[in-house]
Amino acid sequence: MDAGLFANMLSDKNIIDLKKLGYKYPQADLKEFVSLLEKGFYKPLPLKDFDGGALVYLESVAQVHLSAAKVLLTPQNSSQLYGRKAMEDEILSTFTIEQIDTSRDSVRRILSGYAPANESENRIYGMKKGLEFIADPQHKITEENIHQLYELTIGAFLPEEDRLLPGHKYRHDTVYIVGDKVEHTGLPWKMLPEYMGNLVEFINQESTMNDLLKAALIHFYIAYLHPWFDGNGRMARLLHLWYLVQQHYSSALFVPLSEYVEKSRRGYYNAYTLTEQNARISGVMDVTPFLVYFIENVYHKLVHALPAANTAEDFQKVLEQGTVTEKEQALWQFVLTAYGDSEFSTKQLEKDFENAAYATIRGFVLKFEKLGLLRSVKYGNRVKYQIAK
Repeated sequence: MDAGLFANMLSDKNIIDLKKLGYKYPQADLKEFVSLLEKGFYKPLPLKDFDGGALVYLESVAQVHLSAAKVLLTPQNSSQLYGRKAMEDEILSTFTIEQIDTSRDSVRRILSGYAPANESENRIYGMKKGLEFIADPQHKITEENIHQLYELTIGAFLPEEDRLLPGHKYRHDTVYIVGDKVEHTGLPWKMLPEYMGNLVEFINQESTMNDLLKAALIHFYIAYLHPWFDGNGRMARLLHLWYLVQQHYSSALFVPLSEYVEKSRRGYYNAYTLTEQNARISGVMDVTPFLVYFIENVYHKLVHALPAANTAEDFQKVLEQGTVTEKEQALWQFVLTAYGDSEFSTKQLEKDFENAAYATIRGFVLKFEKLGLLRSVKYGNRVKYQIAK
C-alpha cells in the first residue's frame, strides 16, 4: 500500500468505524490497511476473544489526557472511603442505564441506614453494599472476591431462575443480550472459568497500559463475556471502579462515573456494537471504539467533577488560622462528600448530618459563605447553598 494512502486512512476520523471507512476506500485497500495494522500498529492484549485470538487496541488513537488522572488522584480530606453524593448518583445512574425503576428518595433512605421496604430498595441496598465492598482497600480483586461482590450486590436479590447454582461462580447456561441497539451472545458458559481466570490475572499483573484505559478495558470485557444471567452491566461498572480504587485513585468513589455513562447511554451501547461490527469486518477484536468512548464521554468530562483546587486550598488556609471549630470542619467535610457541587438547604443539611442543632447549621453556612467557601442562591423566600468554585 502507498504510504500516503496508509497515512490518510490512519488519520481518517472514521478510523474506529471500519464500515464507514469502507464506504470511502475500496475494499481491497481496507483489507490491506487492516493487515498492516495487525503487523505493526495494533497493540496486543493478554485477553482473548471467543475464538482464542488476542484483543488489541490502537494506542495512538486511545489517548487519555493527564487531567483526567489528576482529578481521580486528587486526595480527599474526608474520613469516608466514598462520597455520599457520588454514591447516590452512581446508584441512580447505574440503574437508569439498565432501565431498572428506582427513585432518588429511595436511594437516600437506604444510604441513610433505613431497611429496604420493597424489591426496588433491596436492589439499592445491594448496590450500597457492593460500593462499600470495593471501597475497602483490603478487598483485592480475586475470583472469590468477585463472586462475593456479585452475591452481595446482585445475586441475593434475584429470582430463583436467575441465581447461580451452588458451587458455581458463573452462569451455567447460554445467555443472549438484546438491548438498546445491542445484540450479543455471551461466552459459552463452560469457557467462563478459564476466561475469568485470565482476566483476574491481567488485572493484577503489571501493565504498560494506562490505568484509566485498563479500567475501561476491564469494564468492556465483563460485558463482553457476560459471566452471569443478570447484573453484568452493574458488575462491569463496579469492576471498573474497583480497579481504580485498587490502583490508589483516591477520588474514584467521589465521582459518579456511571452518571457520565448514563448521560451518553446511546454512545455507550454503540461502542459495544461498533467493536463487534469491526471484528466481523477485520477478524480482529479491536477494543479501541470502547476506549475512545470512555475517553471522550467520561474521562475528559471529569475536569469539573470535584471542587476546584483553590476551594480546598482556601479551606486549608482558614483551618490554619484556627477560626474553624471541629464541628464546622466535620460539617464542611460532610457537605463535600454528601452534596458535591449540588445545592442544599439548611434544613436538608440538618436532616442529613443528624448530629448538629439547627442553630449550629445556620451559623456554619453563614460563616462559610462569608469565608467564600459557600455561595447562596435565592429562590423566592427559600435560600440554598452550594460549594463555591
